[in-house]
Amino acid sequence: MISRPRGTQDILPGEVEYWQKIENYLRRICSLYNYKEVRTPIFESGNLFHRDQNDSSDMVTKETYDFKDRGDRDLTLRPEGTAGAARAFIENKLYAQNPVTKLFYMGPIFRYERPSQGRQRQFHQFGVEAYGSNDPLLDAEVIALAVTAIKGLGLSGVKVKINTLGDEASRNRYRDELVNYFTPHYDDLCEDCKVRLKKNPLRILDCKVDGDKDYFKAAPVITDYLSEESKSHFDKVLNALKEMNIDFEVDPTLVRGLDYYTYTVFEIEANIKDFGAANVICAGGRYNNLVKELDGPETPAVGLAFGMERLILALQSENRLPRIDATSHIYFIGLGDRANAAISRIMNVCRFGGLKCDTDYTHGSLKSQFKKADKALAMFTAILGDNELDNAQINIKNNETDEQETININDVYPYVVKYIQSKSTSKCASCPSAKEE
Repeated sequence: MISRPRGTQDILPGEVEYWQKIENYLRRICSLYNYKEVRTPIFESGNLFHRDQNDSSDMVTKETYDFKDRGDRDLTLRPEGTAGAARAFIENKLYAQNPVTKLFYMGPIFRYERPSQGRQRQFHQFGVEAYGSNDPLLDAEVIALAVTAIKGLGLSGVKVKINTLGDEASRNRYRDELVNYFTPHYDDLCEDCKVRLKKNPLRILDCKVDGDKDYFKAAPVITDYLSEESKSHFDKVLNALKEMNIDFEVDPTLVRGLDYYTYTVFEIEANIKDFGAANVICAGGRYNNLVKELDGPETPAVGLAFGMERLILALQSENRLPRIDATSHIYFIGLGDRANAAISRIMNVCRFGGLKCDTDYTHGSLKSQFKKADKALAMFTAILGDNELDNAQINIKNNETDEQETININDVYPYVVKYIQSKSTSKCASCPSAKEE
């Protein structure tokens, strides 16, 4: 038997419906903030991710899936969504269409790392990116979008942890101070941090090996090295969050795992029982240099990303998964070849009009077909035999009221729709013409 590769999973019927519901919900949230969907390739040129400016990130140095195609080109399965969105922004000259471009994306991401709860080697991200403005209010808007989405899904205790990495001058001053501080501890650092000390000292603060040591906790904090402009930007972000009544905590050790961040960085968490570090639902920040690094025009940007598996696990843990309507409208039972052929025609009409229909293609016994109708949670069961067909009639049973009628075979669709509409003065969610919930 061929099994799925380690670090991947099958999302099966009964579960995939939750994904669809949540994805559609996130699309609606994005529409409220005027973010438009973009779909980028699952694989990109390897140098999109393997850049000199990005070479101290664990994701890039250890976790990417790299391969050559038949034309000997270096390609990489995308390990995150921001770089691909930025490449699309540049290549398609979206900067020429609007002063501020707001995008969102959903799709699979690939990282070769140890599989864990909510994180596989193929997982899924939802992200938003906003290009073209350095306004601190745009940082706050991106954070507000995420908080709105998380709260709207029913998670509680939603809180923002936030920090700033400042402008380039601030980062350089802080980087020099970190080098001076950690150099005496060099021999005690983990192997990764020894590399980080030379390439990107800020990444040392994100260490999961040495982070609990006393000298780590006493390390200098970047807020003591910020320029006046950087302080002003950060203060305006915090004030905007206060105006929107968004709960936040300034965490001076927060740096995030990717090297392109500048100014604001943040993580958003919720109270989730027994989730540990997975309480972090999403994260992001400002990255004003990335578009220029990718040979685009100098363009400030800010964004965030959710891990969809982690989000769904959180909702499941808190019993907050959305309600899934598993009912169908009509289950057809055919008695004979001619009747079954006629049922195919009737179902096609009903499905074209938006009704969910099914029948038994194994043509089991009448008893077994009734059982399948019950399992389908059908609102109606329609039974057609050759005698009824000769008279252009069909028996239809309302499974909610147990009432049964014989109607014209061509009236099945209007009969069911009329009943659905009669259940409410407004169009209910079950009605084919009603908008999605």
